[in-house]
Amino acid sequence: MTEHEVGADSLESELRFEDYFREGSAPTEALLWWQLERNEGLLNAMRALCHGPAALVRLRVWIFMEVMAMPASRISRETLNQHFHSLRDEALELVLKRLREAELLAWDGGNQQYGVTPLAQQLLGVLQPLVSSSVQDADLSALLANVAGAHQLGTLDPAQLQHLQAQLSRLYDEFADAIASGSEFHLRRARQRFGRALSLVEKASEALSAIMVQAQEQGNAKLERLARELGLAQARLLAMASQFNRALQQADRQRVTLGSTGITTTDVRRWLQNVPFLENLSLGALSRPVHPIFVAQHELLDSTEAEFERDRPKPPEPEALPSAQSAPAGELAVMSLPPEMGLMQALLARWTEAGEMEQDLAPAVLGGSYARASYRAQLLPLLGDAQAQHLSGATGDMARQPWRVQWSAEQGEVDDEHIAWMSKGVLRSTDAPPKEPVGEPFSAEVPMSEPDKAPKPERARKTRTPKPKEAQE
Repeated sequence: MTEHEVGADSLESELRFEDYFREGSAPTEALLWWQLERNEGLLNAMRALCHGPAALVRLRVWIFMEVMAMPASRISRETLNQHFHSLRDEALELVLKRLREAELLAWDGGNQQYGVTPLAQQLLGVLQPLVSSSVQDADLSALLANVAGAHQLGTLDPAQLQHLQAQLSRLYDEFADAIASGSEFHLRRARQRFGRALSLVEKASEALSAIMVQAQEQGNAKLERLARELGLAQARLLAMASQFNRALQQADRQRVTLGSTGITTTDVRRWLQNVPFLENLSLGALSRPVHPIFVAQHELLDSTEAEFERDRPKPPEPEALPSAQSAPAGELAVMSLPPEMGLMQALLARWTEAGEMEQDLAPAVLGGSYARASYRAQLLPLLGDAQAQHLSGATGDMARQPWRVQWSAEQGEVDDEHIAWMSKGVLRSTDAPPKEPVGEPFSAEVPMSEPDKAPKPERARKTRTPKPKEAQE
């Protein structure tokens, strides 16, 4: 420890609580200060238990929690020696002495036994989160449990509602930042935490309503006001569900499928996040690294003077342009669309000629490899597209087909060599009479999985004109 740190510690030990304020007087009119002064004994007990080196503090807390967990109301020194047989005698005696001085343990000299004081019971409630199992959203669940439990016991304090309201405000700001970021992965992580927090708040909503009713009956205006503000904070969290949905839909619309491979930009980002060392991907990319050269001002001046004094070579004379030549004979290569669009239009035309009104979706999508089936599934949103119907060529012909796709929320196995699972759906002719849908319509792309993989999560549809085969490669 340096001399500066020693001087700072001695200065802190000499100053009183009032000396930290500008006018030299404590805020005695503040309720929180009065509550801290009333529980000064508990503060001194915490200071006695947690003051000192980290290893010694952990030893004191461990022995204190072990003693408080012993079922006997009176504990002899021999029982303590047997329970802490792995500790050295001087270490155990040092901690027990500190607990006696802090009035956490009472020593009965007549019976030669230790007893637990009421102050130790209060301190146990403060330190209980240290030994509780770590769960997700423990900060919010602990505050909700304290409010609900205190209400049942009739010991609810307005400060507990203020702490809960502050935590809900912090969660709201955290979720708002996640929505504003626009990052798909950040949004999905925040959406999971939002769902857990919303579930906890909904479970405690009955207790919050009962607190408001009880405050009205008792005429406690402050408690009623805090309960109403807490209800408003809960309503703000509920309203964020729609904002999360819109942000996720926007992220889905920005997702791009790389050609006919079925791989999306989300898959690429997820793969990059799992790469342990991203810098290794650039190994060998630069065969000759850049070597910066730093030149002083006088060196630049010398080089410039030498450049002006040196005999420069005569610039070359301008030459005439070459004469015109006829272009060689050749063929112009025209990019063509993949054959899947033409095959699908031929299939739909055969169904139309046969007078079919409704056909299962599987024959139009399945067949060939997984990538080809995924590309066919991306062509289905073109059917009936209002913007694409005005185009010329194969894309416009596809949009003007008298068929519409209708997805279902149900999924199931399919009999195909490359596809094991996909969403169910039908292709309905525009001439077919309308009927009530059996299941909820599903506008997302069909999720398909290869036989050796689990089903992928469904992706939102992205309506766009498929790229030519040469451009996709």
